[in-house]
Amino acid sequence: MIGLIFGDTDFPKEILKTVKKRKIKYLIIDLSKSKKFKKDRKSYPVSIGQFGKILNIFKENNCKKVLFAGKVNKPNFSKLKLDLKGIYYIPRIIKASKLGDAAILKEIIKILGQNKIKTENSLKFNPELSLKKGNYSKLKPNKQDQLDIKKAIKTLNSLREYNFSQGIVVRNKKVVSVEGKGGTKKMLEKSKNKKFKSVGVLVKFPKKKQDLRIDLPTIGLKTIIQSKTAGLKGIVVKNKRHVFLDKNKCIKFADKNKMFISVK
Repeated sequence: MIGLIFGDTDFPKEILKTVKKRKIKYLIIDLSKSKKFKKDRKSYPVSIGQFGKILNIFKENNCKKVLFAGKVNKPNFSKLKLDLKGIYYIPRIIKASKLGDAAILKEIIKILGQNKIKTENSLKFNPELSLKKGNYSKLKPNKQDQLDIKKAIKTLNSLREYNFSQGIVVRNKKVVSVEGKGGTKKMLEKSKNKKFKSVGVLVKFPKKKQDLRIDLPTIGLKTIIQSKTAGLKGIVVKNKRHVFLDKNKCIKFADKNKMFISVK
């Protein structure tokens, strides 16, 4: 039995498909905003503050392993439904939230560990969604692109441990935009410049000292299209430290629009 703790994005859907196909026993703790898994009879729509309920669900189903996937946004703590365990644990969550969304998940993992529940890697059932080093498009980065990539990686590496940023846009060796709380979409919208077409790069790497079991940088067709709209030439992710959705569609789009997809 695996406990699937799901937030937003399309990544959880891919995991669920695989789990069902392999006939693995599962239950879902649905932390998504719209409770998108409510139609699944094995899904439990709960609040992040209902730790007593969550732990009881795991106990009743003899579930000792969990997997996190999807984005879990920082909650409005003043409006959270709390049970007794929630009241006990919420000060730790609030403290962690000041360091960012990833820190919230890390604290939840600690709490689960103290209750003898192990957290598995998000890619346990879908390793094919993480690409190895190499170039996946017909077009490869040229010397100017490599300089932009180098600048982007150096900048990301210089950010603080609990900075929100997993993504950065660099054009002509200049940092154009760094991912903030608004995510990749807003960063790319800020990066639009009518003067440039097919210039610059989006680099998405894990945050420093990130727990690689959770919250991996995620790329999909929407990201590729948004990068094209922003006038960028390519996308770079880190070897086996990302989630790549709709891989074939992304490569096809990149080739058609003379963009590159590279894994460092």
